[in-house]
Amino acid sequence: MSHTAHIPSHRKPRRSASKMALRAGVAGGVLSTLAVAGAAGTATAAEPVTETIELPTLTADLSAQIAQSADATAQAADSYEARAQQDAAATKAAEQAAKDQVEAAKKAEAKKKAAAEAEAKRKAAEKRAARDAERTQLSTQSAPSGSGSSTSTSTSVSQDAPAPSSGSVAGVISFLKAQVGDAYVMGGTGPNSWDCSGLVQAAFKQAGVDLPRTSQAQSTAGTPVSMSNLQVGDIVYWGGAGSAYHVGVYIGGGQYLDAANPSKGVVIQDLSGYPASGAVRVL
Repeated sequence: MSHTAHIPSHRKPRRSASKMALRAGVAGGVLSTLAVAGAAGTATAAEPVTETIELPTLTADLSAQIAQSADATAQAADSYEARAQQDAAATKAAEQAAKDQVEAAKKAEAKKKAAAEAEAKRKAAEKRAARDAERTQLSTQSAPSGSGSSTSTSTSVSQDAPAPSSGSVAGVISFLKAQVGDAYVMGGTGPNSWDCSGLVQAAFKQAGVDLPRTSQAQSTAGTPVSMSNLQVGDIVYWGGAGSAYHVGVYIGGGQYLDAANPSKGVVIQDLSGYPASGAVRVL
């Protein structure tokens, strides 16, 4: 017996050849399966999957419906456009009509104003002609007076004076001549005593003319006239225009009527004896 027979061997016992062959076969099958699976996965990743979706086929009825819908849409669009054009035309026509109406109103107003101005000018011309006729008549009838008394002058003038005409030069002159002989009182406004501007103011009130109270203001109350162009009814003044200290009224024939002073009272005097500085016309 060997001296090593009693020592157990550390090597594993050998498997049988059949078991090893079985194991080798199983392992080979697994490996082949994995190889096939890997090849299949690689091929799948390389070629993307595609899917074809087929659209439904349009039928004749569906095509007709689509065509009808398109026609209806086109007709609606045409209708809307036509309506919009009509509305725009109506709006434009309304605006034009409004402008025409305003323009017509302006023309009518201008025509009315022109007619009124023409009528006013005609009436003014008639009044001027009437006043000129009255002035001519009064100037012709008035005779120059000398140094006679104011009372006798009043009597003779009153007999020659025409009947008063309200709102006219004749009315002013008639009123003035009716006051001849009244007293002069500073600040007097009638009915029986006057100062110069108070008498003139009251006289022209008979003709509807509102004059200022003072001689200074009365000297600029009307249209300035030259002393060589005096007419009956013009206001004559002494002193500067706007600073006059005395006023009277021209009655024609080179004479004027005024509330002269406390010693004379209301009298008729000759301009040649006491020439005025200027004159204004208010009628």
